[in-house]
Amino acid sequence: MKKYLFSLLIALPFFAISQTFVSTSPENKNVILEEFTGISCQFCPDGHKIAQDLKDLYPNDVFLINIHTGGYASPQGSGTDFNTPFGTSLANQAGVTGYPAGTVNRHVFSGGATSMSRSAWSSSATQMMSQSSPVNVGIQASVNMSTRVLSVDVEVYYTGNQTVSSNKLNIAVLQENVPGPQSGGTTYNPSAILADGRYNHKHMLRHLMTGQYGVPITNISQGSLYSNNFTWNVPNKLIGYNLSPEIDLTNLTVVAFISEGNQEIL
Repeated sequence: MKKYLFSLLIALPFFAISQTFVSTSPENKNVILEEFTGISCQFCPDGHKIAQDLKDLYPNDVFLINIHTGGYASPQGSGTDFNTPFGTSLANQAGVTGYPAGTVNRHVFSGGATSMSRSAWSSSATQMMSQSSPVNVGIQASVNMSTRVLSVDVEVYYTGNQTVSSNKLNIAVLQENVPGPQSGGTTYNPSAILADGRYNHKHMLRHLMTGQYGVPITNISQGSLYSNNFTWNVPNKLIGYNLSPEIDLTNLTVVAFISEGNQEIL
C-alpha cells in the first residue's frame, strides 16, 4: 500500500530528537493565529497577507489556521464552500464582530474577547513568542493514498508545572493551495492570484481530528509524557457540504496544539 508522508506543522516547540520525537527542553511559546475569513470579504486578502508575512518572518514559530465562516463565506458555486462544522462555534467563542478577524493563541489581549483586528496580530504574536511554554508537542503524520486514511502520532512532554489540573490536545487538518474566488484579492494580495484568475487559498481548515475543543490530558505534571495516535478517513469532499472542494491528499498539513480548557493555547 502506497503511503504519502507529508510535511508537518508543529504548533508548539519541536526541535532535536531525544529518547522520543518530542523535545524535552523548555522552549518559548509558538503562535497559533486563527484567522476568520470569507470569499466575499473585501479586506480579507489583506489579512491573509499580513498573516503570511508574519509566518514568513517566523516560519518555525507561527502557524496559521484559516477558518471560513459567517456570511462572507457563503459559497458561490461548486467547489467554493470552504465552511466546516467547526467554524461557527469557533467564531462565536472568539467574539468575532467583523472580518477579517483573528485570534493569537486564543488569548484575551484587550476588549474582553480573543478576536482582534488584523492591525494587532503582529504585536500580539511577538508578545506571545516572548513567553515560556510549559509543554512541547511533536507530531508525525502520514496518509495512505489508497485508503485515504490520515494517521497522526502525537507526543506531548511537560517541561513545567501549571495551575490548572488538565489540558486539551487539539489537532487541526489544513489544506493548502485551494483555488477559488476571493473578493479584494487583486487589490490587497495580488501575489495570491493564479494564472487562471482564481485566488490561491492557503491554511484552510478542513477538520479537527480531536473534535471541536480537543481531547483531555489529565497528567500534566512536569516531566510527564503523553502519546497517542489519531486517524481520519479523509473523504473526497466534506460530508454535508455538497459545494465543498475536493480534499487533495498531497496538499494537507497538520497542526497540533495544547490548550487550557477550550480557550488559552499554551
